[in-house]
Amino acid sequence: MSRELIYYVAATLDGYIAHEDGSIDGFSTAGRPINDFFLSLAQFDTVVMGKHTYEFGYQYGLEPGQPAYPETGMMNYIFSQSIPEYTHDRLQVIREDPAAFLRRLKTEDGKAIWLCGGGKLAGYLLEHALIDRLILKLNPILFGRGIPLFGDQVKAKTGRLSLQDTKVYQEGLAFLNYTICY
Repeated sequence: MSRELIYYVAATLDGYIAHEDGSIDGFSTAGRPINDFFLSLAQFDTVVMGKHTYEFGYQYGLEPGQPAYPETGMMNYIFSQSIPEYTHDRLQVIREDPAAFLRRLKTEDGKAIWLCGGGKLAGYLLEHALIDRLILKLNPILFGRGIPLFGDQVKAKTGRLSLQDTKVYQEGLAFLNYTICY
């Protein structure tokens, strides 16, 4: 049985995961939806992300070389050719092709794998048909421009999304859970 790779990400109604400078001003960052998000992380034992997503955490207190979301106990894999190797037992820098690495990782025993970001990595993995589900934390805001949900260079095969579940909050935020059908 294959582990699921789930792209679980906040986005605007016009499809951006951040402003052009990488900031997320305007996204909901507190309240019941965010509490539910943190509770939902129990479905994962592994998180994967690109260098920029990992380094984004520095502004929220993440120390270089430490795992993101340490309270979850998740294993962190960071795709980068330039950040240093770290020696933490729950963090590993991956220098190989993300698609090849994730094909292997998905065959190992464990819970679902969280693709935390970013858009360029998600677009590349979508192109290789490796993302099984998309959970959008859809924020009631428009950025007009920014970092697209799947990067600028998506060459993915045409596919359909099958809606599995929705949860709408009074604040206007909606969690949309889709299975990706390649």
